[in-house]
Amino acid sequence: MRPVIIAANWKMNTTPADAGELALTIASRTRVPSVTRVICPPFVCLAAVRDALVGADDGIAVGAQDVHHELAGAFTGDVSAAMLVGLARWVIVGHSERRRDHAETDEIIGRKLGRAVEAGLRPILCVGEQLADRDAGRATDVVGGQLAGALGSHDPEALTAAGMVIAYEPVWAIGTGRNALGSDAGAMAETIRATMSRLGWADAGDVPVLYGGSVTAANIGEFLAEPAIDGALVGGASLKPDEMAGIVGRAGVTAAARLSAHS
Repeated sequence: MRPVIIAANWKMNTTPADAGELALTIASRTRVPSVTRVICPPFVCLAAVRDALVGADDGIAVGAQDVHHELAGAFTGDVSAAMLVGLARWVIVGHSERRRDHAETDEIIGRKLGRAVEAGLRPILCVGEQLADRDAGRATDVVGGQLAGALGSHDPEALTAAGMVIAYEPVWAIGTGRNALGSDAGAMAETIRATMSRLGWADAGDVPVLYGGSVTAANIGEFLAEPAIDGALVGGASLKPDEMAGIVGRAGVTAAARLSAHS
């Protein structure tokens, strides 16, 4: 049975002075059995969040928002996988904003995956199409190409052992006023697993797929109602304890139903 996962991506928000308190508040309000929770603050807040959660809530993990594709070197402002060890257990790779703002290619993202796994970090690989791709009927081809480009050089068994998660981000549904339907996300999750199977993943059906497109407490139910969707990568709403409480609470309903169905 695939786990139900809610990952909070705080993006470029919070400071070391307030991140720990926010993390504690969210942790205390989202203690829901069988839901895996991850908080991904900015790099400068990783230690504050880690320290705030020590002893307070063993059920919530800390993740980083990115990792560099090289082990070390002359890369001013970047952070290597080795630097994250001890600060984070998870890491987001290939987020749509990194692809857009930093021109990250699938090849670079694939190398980042490798560095994350080598360091013992659990990666969340993001994929998703732009509005023009969706309107032109190229969504499946674009997402399939991103998967092939990032995963093609890796041993599926190694990434499976590392607990890799896929996050589907329909970029056209993030801050555009256009909303993705649960059925859109569910269909793409099935496509993602079918593509991975073609790439040699014998256990593609066991890989969790999250939805990440303007997720809120009001709309999370529509996406979690899809059997192919296993949780969410939450952006702006993850900074609001009330929203996170609602999102994780609804995820708990899904997790409980899956446990009951498999018992």
